Amino acid sequence: MPEPTPSRSRQERTADSRALILDAAVDCLIEYGYAGASTVAIQDKAGISRGRLLHHFPSRDELLVAAAQHLASTRLAQLEERAARLLTHEPEGRQRVDRCVELLWATFQEPHFWAAMELWNAARTNPALSAVLRPEERNLRTAIRAVTDRIWGPAVTAHPRYGELRELLFTSMRGAAMPYAFEDRPAATDPHLDLWKTTAHRLLFDE
Repeated sequence: MPEPTPSRSRQERTADSRALILDAAVDCLIEYGYAGASTVAIQDKAGISRGRLLHHFPSRDELLVAAAQHLASTRLAQLEERAARLLTHEPEGRQRVDRCVELLWATFQEPHFWAAMELWNAARTNPALSAVLRPEERNLRTAIRAVTDRIWGPAVTAHPRYGELRELLFTSMRGAAMPYAFEDRPAATDPHLDLWKTTAHRLLFDE
């Protein structure tokens, strides 16, 4: 006689419900934008009752910010895993730096970046959303820095100009990514890519 399937705990069911809602919110935010990511749309996509949605997230803005952070955290973990695979046998030096630049640039074409941009744009004229978003973005920025530091590796992060390079690449890549919201062209051939690599060589290797 087969063993009875153990019942799932209340905590497990709660975690699953929350993940289901966050995934649906991410999909709505990316597909419809901030304006179209209503609680009704999220509820329908998640296939849950309104009461269940409101139990987990009483505020729409808190839900959308949590969804964007959830997606970003997942993507950061995936980025670190991908970097570990690609850079395992890459020796320290210029070629490894080039691969790191390419990996970082690729993240600005991913869904979590566009979800964040939807929220940033909306927060400009929405003080309530801005208040919710600001502390979460600070926490995310700290996590992003930690992950990128590990990707670059100790030889690069120990360089006295590494902090300058990291911030320059982050802000420059964010700006360069924005036109891809409406331009259909391959990001892998963006002319900024060679510029970022050259800049990294100059800062790190005094070229």
